[in-house]
Amino acid sequence: MTQAELRLCSLLLQEHFGEIVEKVGNSLLRTGPRPLRLLVGDTGLLPDQVKKALCVLIQHNLVWYEVQPRGSVEYEARSERILRILRYPRYIYTAKTLYGDPGELLVEELLLHGHLPMSCAVARVADRLTETMEDGKTMDYAEVSSTFVRLADTHFIQRCPIVPESSRSTKVPLPPAPALAIAEKDMYVVPRLSLVGKGKRRHSCNEEEEGEHAAKKQKQEGGSSETPPDDGIYWQVNLERFHQHFRDQALVSATASRMDQTSSEVVRTMLRMSEVTTASGASHTQPLSSNEIFRSLPPGYNIGKQVLDQYLALLADDPLEFVGKSGDSGGGTYTVKVMWGPGASWAPPSPFLHPSLIRLLLRRFGSRCARIFRLLLRKKHLEQKQVEDFAMIPAKEAKDMLYRMLSENLVSLQEIPKTPDHAPSRTFYLYTVNVMAAARMLLHRCYKSVANLMERRQHEMRENKRLLEKSQRVEAILASMQATGAEASQLHEVEEMITGPERQQLENLKRNVNKIDASENQVDETIFVLESFIMSTMKTP
Repeated sequence: MTQAELRLCSLLLQEHFGEIVEKVGNSLLRTGPRPLRLLVGDTGLLPDQVKKALCVLIQHNLVWYEVQPRGSVEYEARSERILRILRYPRYIYTAKTLYGDPGELLVEELLLHGHLPMSCAVARVADRLTETMEDGKTMDYAEVSSTFVRLADTHFIQRCPIVPESSRSTKVPLPPAPALAIAEKDMYVVPRLSLVGKGKRRHSCNEEEEGEHAAKKQKQEGGSSETPPDDGIYWQVNLERFHQHFRDQALVSATASRMDQTSSEVVRTMLRMSEVTTASGASHTQPLSSNEIFRSLPPGYNIGKQVLDQYLALLADDPLEFVGKSGDSGGGTYTVKVMWGPGASWAPPSPFLHPSLIRLLLRRFGSRCARIFRLLLRKKHLEQKQVEDFAMIPAKEAKDMLYRMLSENLVSLQEIPKTPDHAPSRTFYLYTVNVMAAARMLLHRCYKSVANLMERRQHEMRENKRLLEKSQRVEAILASMQATGAEASQLHEVEEMITGPERQQLENLKRNVNKIDASENQVDETIFVLESFIMSTMKTP
C-alpha cells in the first residue's frame, strides 16, 4: 500500500467516522492483520473504544476478521473498500437516475448504516420522503418496497452473509468469532413481507419526549415491540454491480464516439439483456442471437432486422473488438467484450485509459508531447529519429520531450543490441509506452490529488468555522419563528444579523466547496477507469 493510498484512507475514515475510528483503521492499514490486544497497545485507546470502532468498521465492511488456528481473532482493514467511500455520491446519483427518489434514498440509507433489514430501510425512506411532501400527503410503504425489490432483482443490493443454521443448532462450543456465509442463489431473494403503513413526519420536541416516556413505561411494564418479520435478514449495497453499470456506460459512450448513436444503442441493449447473468469478472457477456437482440431493442428505434444484422457485422469487424461473433448457424451469436488483457489483439485500454493519459500529457507537457505519446501507442516501438520524422517535430525538441516523459515513467527505453558487447554504436534504442506503469503512476497521482482536495476543503471549513456556526444559529432561529407564525419584519430583523460582507463570504465558501466536491468526483471517474484496467490486466492470464 502506497503512502498516497494510506493518507487518503485516513482522511476518508476521519471525515466519515471520526478520530477514534480513524486511529484504529490507520493502525490496521499500517501494520496489517492484528489481534485486539495489539490494537489497543498501538492506538493508545481504551479497549472499549477499540471494540466500538471495530464494530463500526465491520458494520460498514471496511474491516474483516479471521479466526487463527490457535483460537485468536485477527482484524484486517480492507483498503480497497475504504477507498470506495469516495464513490458513494456516484452510487447514490446512479440509483436516483435508474429508480427515482425511493431508489436514491434506499441506497443512501444502506451506505449510511452499512447494512439494514428491508423493513427498517423501507420505513426510514418512507419517513424521509413524507417529510418532503406537501401537508396531508404521505409516502406509502408499498411504493418504497417495490423499488427495494427492483434493486434486489437487478442485483444493486444483496443480502449480507449470516451464521449458517447448522452452526447454531450444534452443541459444539462456539468459535471465538462466527463464520458468516450465504448461498449465491439466496443473495438476491427478497423475503415476502406485507409492509403496510405510511411515512411519518417528525414531531415537535414535546411530542418526541412524550413518545420516549411512553416507550420507557411500556418497557418497564414488560411489554415489547413486535419483532420485525425479516429479523436477522440484512441487506447491503452491491458495489461490484454499480461498477459493472459504470463500465457498461463507458462501453456505450465509447461505441457512440467510435461509430454512431444506433450502434451504441445496440451495444446498450446487449448489455442490458445480460447485466444480471454476466459475472463481475467475466471477459464477455452471455451469447445472444440477433433475433433476441432485435426483439429487445427499444420501441423508439425503428430499424429492421436486416439493418440490425449490418450493424452487428460492423461492430464485430471493428478493430476495437467491442462485439465478438461466434458461429454462423442461425446467424451466429454475439457477445460484448467487457474486459481486455495483455493478450488482446489491440492495445486494451484504448477507448478508456488512453484518453486519460493523453489529457494528462496535454495539461503537463503540451500538445506536442501528446502527439508523440499517441504515436508511440500506435506504432509500439520507435527510435528517436523515427519519432522526429513521424511526429514532424524538430530533433532537439523531440529529444527533450522524450526525456521528460521518460523521467515521469510515461515512456520507457528498450535496448536491442546487435552484438553481445552491447556497444552503444551497435545498439538500437527504442522508445515504447509501458501502459501498466503509466496507469499505476497516474493512479498514484489521482490518490494524491483527492487527498489534497479533501485537506483543502477541511481547511476552508476550519477558516470559516465561526461564520458557519453563526449562519446555522440564524437559520435555526428563522425556522422556529416561521413555525410560530412570526411577522415578516421580525424575520427580516433576524436575517440582518448576518452582514453583507459575511453573506458574501458564505457565498464564496459555498462556491469553493462545490468546486472541490465536483473536482473530487471528476478525479474519482479517472480512478475508476485506471483501477478497472489494472484489475482486468491482473485477472487475465
